[in-house]
Amino acid sequence: MGVSEILDQIDREIAQLQQARALLSGGAIKSGGMISTKKAGKKKRNLTPEGRKRIAEAVKRRWERQRKAASAK
Repeated sequence: MGVSEILDQIDREIAQLQQARALLSGGAIKSGGMISTKKAGKKKRNLTPEGRKRIAEAVKRRWERQRKAASAK
């Protein structure tokens, strides 16, 4: 066995270990054998000021209904 054959065998074993690690950690494998463990997350959603205002008003109405219901008991 020559040095180049040993190096080829080691490279194959490294590639197999990287694939196994990627499967266990939930990452994806790129074509070059590199592991990408970065997960594709959801895009952050931003509320408009009008949307925030509507939500705040709805919460205040809800609190008011709960206070009225509690005082009626």
